[in-house]
Amino acid sequence: MTRGERRSLEGSYKVGRCPFVPLADPPDDDHWHGEGVLALLAPGQGAQKPGMLTDWLELPGAEDFFRWAGDVAGTDLLSPGTTGDAEAIRDTAVTQPLVVAMTLLVARELGALPEPGSTDGVVVTGHSVGELAAAALAGVVSVEDAIALTAARGRAMAAACAQTPTGMSAVLGGDRDEVLLAIEKHGLTPANMNGAGQIVAAGPLEGLAALKEEPPAKARIMPLSVAGAFHTDYMAPAREELARRVQDLTPADPGRRLLSNADGSPVDSGAEVLSRLVSQITSPVRFDACLATMAELGVTAAVELPPAGALAGLAKREWKGAQVDGQDVEILAVSAPKDLDRARELLRTGRG
Repeated sequence: MTRGERRSLEGSYKVGRCPFVPLADPPDDDHWHGEGVLALLAPGQGAQKPGMLTDWLELPGAEDFFRWAGDVAGTDLLSPGTTGDAEAIRDTAVTQPLVVAMTLLVARELGALPEPGSTDGVVVTGHSVGELAAAALAGVVSVEDAIALTAARGRAMAAACAQTPTGMSAVLGGDRDEVLLAIEKHGLTPANMNGAGQIVAAGPLEGLAALKEEPPAKARIMPLSVAGAFHTDYMAPAREELARRVQDLTPADPGRRLLSNADGSPVDSGAEVLSRLVSQITSPVRFDACLATMAELGVTAAVELPPAGALAGLAKREWKGAQVDGQDVEILAVSAPKDLDRARELLRTGRG
């Protein structure tokens, strides 16, 4: 995109925290003051699917947004998101900004991005790279900064992946302690503790192959479509690069409860949010702890933004049978534009 094209786009849209995206209809006065407690979930890498952008490009301004986001990220996002095959969208340098940009486009369409300095009762969390989208959803960084930072993170992690052949596999089921012992036995790291009987092992390919050949009792191993051992020491060069990048940012303190992947606890300081975004590159993702905290907070409804499905599935399994004030917790995966109306209703009330 040329500088002239960017200026042309800028003139076509209201400029706010997310340039070039048409603002949603103004919310009702009680938009964030419903009866329930709403959680917004931002997915991570691995949630991507071939053609995942196609239906969303029907939204007004969506195609222009992704051209702008690609300009910010320094890479084409439209082509891999519409016509790219599974291998094309496995490229970490592309997938990470693509996933975060998609999440934030739909958040903007729903009117779910906060105004600077605003506060409300919404709880926000993301999974891995989804924490960068969550930082924007909590008002800590702008949409532009979230996408730019994600792109830098993705490039740095892709470079780290290229140094040593590594990968990740989900261990589904089994006794937790036995699973952790098996992961350690094969020289691997428990990189994601996702809850609902799911732990992700990461490390050298030979260790992952051995784990698959000798799985823990009552567990099955599912290799993941990622380029390397994320959230392990193999990503140390990427952590150093992101640490340099965040030095130029001046974050705001969160205007919403923002739960950290480090331990599931809310983070009150914008500077601490950035610090944790850096450290999580080489640290395990404790999404199980985030799910536990949301339950303790009395979340009545959870909306997973696109590309949705994985986190909603974890929440449904982890919170199965959970009720708040005698009602089931509603969990919505916004997987297509047809889901937007229900998501808006949950944004207004926190529960239907």
